Amino acid sequence: MLKNICAGLMSAALLTGGLTTYVGAEPVHVPTLADMSVQVKEPTVQEQRLAQETGKAVASAPVAPVAESQPAAATTAAAEVKKAEPAAAEPEKKSLEKKISINLAARSLALFEGTEKIRLYPIGPGTPYTPTPVGYYKIQSKDVNPSWTSPSTGKTIPSGPDCPLGYRWMQIQGNYGIHGTNNPDSIGHYVSNGCIRMYEKDVEALFDLVKIGTPVEITYNRVVVEKLADNTVVYYIYPDGYGWQNLSVDDVNKWLAGYGVANFVSNEEIEKKISASDGEPTYVAKVYPLYVNGEKMKNKAVEQNGVMYLPAIDLADAVHVDLGWNDKTQKLISTLGAADGVDKKDVLYCKLVDAKTLFKLDGAVEKNNFVMKFVPDEKKSNLDSREEKVDATQKIDHKVVSVAQQEIGQVKNEKASNKDKTKK
Repeated sequence: MLKNICAGLMSAALLTGGLTTYVGAEPVHVPTLADMSVQVKEPTVQEQRLAQETGKAVASAPVAPVAESQPAAATTAAAEVKKAEPAAAEPEKKSLEKKISINLAARSLALFEGTEKIRLYPIGPGTPYTPTPVGYYKIQSKDVNPSWTSPSTGKTIPSGPDCPLGYRWMQIQGNYGIHGTNNPDSIGHYVSNGCIRMYEKDVEALFDLVKIGTPVEITYNRVVVEKLADNTVVYYIYPDGYGWQNLSVDDVNKWLAGYGVANFVSNEEIEKKISASDGEPTYVAKVYPLYVNGEKMKNKAVEQNGVMYLPAIDLADAVHVDLGWNDKTQKLISTLGAADGVDKKDVLYCKLVDAKTLFKLDGAVEKNNFVMKFVPDEKKSNLDSREEKVDATQKIDHKVVSVAQQEIGQVKNEKASNKDKTKK
């Protein structure tokens, strides 16, 4: 009975935001006269003379108290700082909250601290006939050295080497839980009655890292895409152990598009990956948010095999330069110059080394962003018969560059069609 009462108190503490908050709040300090200095108004010379004549003392009138340590303006500023402190600390608190994420298709359990994955363990989930239920749960109880009762015979096996639960149990819903096992060879397979089995050393480590109330998310995702610390995007495709999720190339492309790399994996490669469904990592490219002259672009900068690729039409729009595409020669032609281009799934890219020729732009990685800026060019454009220097930040006067217009082949119309092309 005492155990149940203690557990109830602990649950109450968790509902109020954790054991660390289950204490009385410190009293708010209310200023008193002891914290103030009282300024006294001295009587005027006329008032003193009148007092001498009448024989009465002149009362000194106190004025409004002022804080002794600082002027009123500073007090207000300090109050605003104090109000801002909890708001600033809130994201830090959230970033340290732990969450268990289980992917049944991958047969893995990940422990997150905020958005950072800090542990990854293999598991043995339910069989296809007794699958582990997907959903959102919480750890409801934790037990050391649990006993197990057979659902078929009703026989109870105490904790020990013969107990199927191992030496740790974390309940997530009803009879479902995360626990150890006396059959380590079963880990990595669909073997249980719906519980999550773990190696004993892993479950004991996890047991110490989480608390009652820790969220538990159970999903079934055959496609997993991750962005590593160095900005490399990697994806995995797992077998359909439960027969719940048929995959198509379009499905995988949608997952990759969310990370900005769908154009850098061919449909043929994706088909082979689905066919294999081996759960092995495929490293695609490094991806960076793209900024041009301080403005964020819709598409991203992508570095693959040591080459930085940039979305050509995004750059053209950003610096107000018309752009054309010669499909036969695989050339990008702008009103500033021409260079090799790359058509990746109907999206046109240029290489970083050619950005200066096409757009008078250059860039580099800055704080996990790819930042591009206008680069002045000493050379005069050969596109203008008058040899006037072309400013890439200004709209080109197409009446002047008639020769370039003929070479580009009605750039305005092609640019519009290219825009439509990128939307497909």
